[in-house]
Amino acid sequence: MVLLKHKIPPPLVGLGFVFISFGLSNYLPRIEFYLQGVLSFVLIFAGLLIGLLALRSFNKYSTTFDPLHPDKATRLVTDGLFSFSRNPMYLGLLIALAGVAIYNGIFSGLIILPGFILYITHFQIKPEEEAMARLFGKEFLQYSKSVRRWI
Repeated sequence: MVLLKHKIPPPLVGLGFVFISFGLSNYLPRIEFYLQGVLSFVLIFAGLLIGLLALRSFNKYSTTFDPLHPDKATRLVTDGLFSFSRNPMYLGLLIALAGVAIYNGIFSGLIILPGFILYITHFQIKPEEEAMARLFGKEFLQYSKSVRRWI
């Protein structure tokens, strides 16, 4: 599975998990509740907004946000959303996926949310962290000690 590291852009991974959620919702029981659609929309919107704000931070410092080539980073971004999470873009995708799971009746979330966390952590975040440690050394190690990987 090492071949998958940095090969599939995380937004496409997130989209794949969205499709899995919709597929699973046909086979799993549904929980429906008042304002379910509103809550799912709010979470999807919030997740996408978090991701866009994190991208904006990368643009502000003129560093790459290409998840397939983290070794091209020119600056370690540690302020804004990055002072709460080392991976706010992936956190945003996770929140959006939670919104999709709620829309689909919640039970698909029991599969897709942990699956997404495991996949992104193993195939994207850990290789990115290795690249950041090589590029930024002690600065990254100190940052990773003071800010959590997800939240």
